[in-house]
Amino acid sequence: MSNTNPPAEGSPEPKLPWWRYRMLWLVIGGPLLVVVASVSTAYVAIKGQDPVLIKDETAESQRGKTEPDAQTPAMQARNHAATPEQR
Repeated sequence: MSNTNPPAEGSPEPKLPWWRYRMLWLVIGGPLLVVVASVSTAYVAIKGQDPVLIKDETAESQRGKTEPDAQTPAMQARNHAATPEQR
């Protein structure tokens, strides 16, 4: 004969394996997700760094900029608007 009767109300519930508890996955999964995100962020920061500029190259590019560019009239108007009135 098989026992088809439901368990009595006072009997303990059967023990589940540790991976069956959903709360455990929240407790482990949250910090684990943060660790994975920080490692991937560190990887992107290290591998995607910008090259170091040398001062000589920037000085050369500034020397070659003696011709007025398209922004010159706008800069003059801005500077003129900021000056106080002459009486």
